[in-house]
Amino acid sequence: MERYAYIRVSSKDQSIRRQRAALEPYRIPEKNIFCDHQSGKDFDRPQYRKLVERLQQGDLLIVKSIDRLGRNYNDILSQWQHITKELGADILVLDMELLDTRKKAGNLTGTLIADLVLQIFAYVAQTERELIRQRQAEGIAAAKRTGKKFGRPQYALPPDFPKVCEICYRGELSTRVAAEMLGMTHSTFYRHYRKETEKLVSKGRQFGTQAKDMG
Repeated sequence: MERYAYIRVSSKDQSIRRQRAALEPYRIPEKNIFCDHQSGKDFDRPQYRKLVERLQQGDLLIVKSIDRLGRNYNDILSQWQHITKELGADILVLDMELLDTRKKAGNLTGTLIADLVLQIFAYVAQTERELIRQRQAEGIAAAKRTGKKFGRPQYALPPDFPKVCEICYRGELSTRVAAEMLGMTHSTFYRHYRKETEKLVSKGRQFGTQAKDMG
């Protein structure tokens, strides 16, 4: 039987010291410790995949807490079943004593209790996600009824923007120079410039030549 450990943090800036310290009493060989600096939203992680390929029947996988294994409880359930049922390895979660699939007193109590606890966690997590979505939908609906608008706040254009657009459209000023004059990036200026000229043309305004230097 081999002992393995899995460590995960969301980014390289985060420390793995606490997780390593919790593993020290189990004397796990360094070659059997796998660490990912990656989000736990799914199990598409290089070190985790290597770890699962190494696990065999009778091995023990140790993690500090269940959220180090992953964040999505439906995916955790699937991986848990794969490791404990298909591969025949055990899992020990240090922060949750009941999440220990090892046999207790020669029977299957460990696996049974751990499976039940994990399923309860998955149910609670899924229910909470649904409640959050429901609250968000109710909040948005209530806000809309009061006239609140959603999305990005409207960009505040300079007061003389329409006049500058007219000059550009007549061909007397390039859009790049106009953007610099107004303290805007060219892409932002040109995006609003197109809207402004379309609005003016729709009102029946007549201009001369097209603007210079559109690119």
